[in-house]
Amino acid sequence: MITPAIKQKIISIVNVFETGSAEGEYDAIAIFPDGRNGSRQITYGRSQTTEQGNLRNLIARYIDLNGQFADAFRPYMPRIGTVPLVNDAEFKRLLKVSAQQDPIMKQAQDETFELLYFAPALYFFNAEQFALPLSLLVIYDSFIHSGIVPAFLRSRFPERTPLRGETKRPGVCLYTDASTLAGYAFEKVLRPTVYRTKTFLNEMSKGNWMLDQPVKTQGVIIP
Repeated sequence: MITPAIKQKIISIVNVFETGSAEGEYDAIAIFPDGRNGSRQITYGRSQTTEQGNLRNLIARYIDLNGQFADAFRPYMPRIGTVPLVNDAEFKRLLKVSAQQDPIMKQAQDETFELLYFAPALYFFNAEQFALPLSLLVIYDSFIHSGIVPAFLRSRFPERTPLRGETKRPGVCLYTDASTLAGYAFEKVLRPTVYRTKTFLNEMSKGNWMLDQPVKTQGVIIP
């Protein structure tokens, strides 16, 4: 059921979640206090990888592809994810201009998000015997947002995956209760993301499990 068109629709919806654009804003930079021990960190790119997460992998791929700004990025490689760069104006400038001026940065981002986020999400989707595109949307969003489908979060919801015996609602997607999500102890991080779960719940209420109907989120309609 996961055709190339459905895959692109899922990616477009998550792009809207991350940057407000279905195409994704490759030069988008934001700073959030969601790093280790509440530290501030850079989030960057089409689907917003993090400084303490996969940003180093992204920049390494860009350098390996011989991007226009590869030489300027090389001195930063030992520091990304180790030394905070949130206040490094030159590093943030390089992130911006490389995405704005060099198509290779877009290629590096697309390849990175495919390899490190979409492919693992699709593997989880298949391994846990999900079948419906809306389920993959929720799973992919979780991988983009958390790098995994967090076990501690899944445990707060009664539904199981199809592999583990869910039969009443075999398409349900692990965790979609916006009010519960908003009430977690680390609410400052999660509460601003409640629109994501509200979008999922809205599509479930419409019966849009196949994602064959338009999806509206953050004021953007994905046909």
